[in-house]
Amino acid sequence: MRRGVRFRTIPGMIRDKSSKKPAKPAKGVIAVTPPSFRRERALIKRGVWPVAGCDEAGRGPLAGPVVAAAVVLDPKRIPKGIDDSKRLSAERREELFEEICATASFAVAFASPARIDRDNILRASLWALTRAVQALPETPQHVFVDGRDRIDVSGACDAVIGGDGIVMSIAAASIIAKVTRDRLMCALALDCPGYGFETHKGYAVPEHREALDRLGPSIHHRRFFAPVVAAREKHSPETVVVARDLFTVETQIVSEVSASL
Repeated sequence: MRRGVRFRTIPGMIRDKSSKKPAKPAKGVIAVTPPSFRRERALIKRGVWPVAGCDEAGRGPLAGPVVAAAVVLDPKRIPKGIDDSKRLSAERREELFEEICATASFAVAFASPARIDRDNILRASLWALTRAVQALPETPQHVFVDGRDRIDVSGACDAVIGGDGIVMSIAAASIIAKVTRDRLMCALALDCPGYGFETHKGYAVPEHREALDRLGPSIHHRRFFAPVVAAREKHSPETVVVARDLFTVETQIVSEVSASL
């Protein structure tokens, strides 16, 4: 354009905005990309099949089991809208739960409060994830698991941090695990009324902690989680014992055997 020449906008004329820079996202807004089937499809192209995703629900609550799920999605019948279960409403999770169950292979495993008390929450969760994969109708050649830790399975295994928001199969497993556990906690609420399991699903919300303080722990509570220990100490102080780790116990046994020789 020559210097001094200006274009005048004619009324009703549409200006070309294609040359403008794209608008920047508003401050504080984070764009969330839904999980994809990209990693699974790459393995399928190499002849690796079945490919499973697995995830668990319930590591944080004070009561109830950890529920683990493993899912092998049908590449030709993937339900639309699968996402990390935490990003979905309860109603949408229920809908996708039914769709996944109708189109995919899946299995569920539970780590009871007793196993959590015995093994600790991490080991119990990994045990349940392994059991869920082993329970699949067909043994997967490759497994994607949410988190930092791989699990002991016969095929290859990749741990994906934040996998329920990245890998489609893990996201599907997160939905199966979450809905299964929520339904179970509603059933436990009928067995142990007063704690509000049907609303908070065992998490340490103020209402749950108040009920614990008022009623004491139920058989469904995890004995060595701090708020449960405090409630048990108040209601049944004679049952509270100092827990020793396995290393301490084994060291004591070795010392006793050595002393007797």
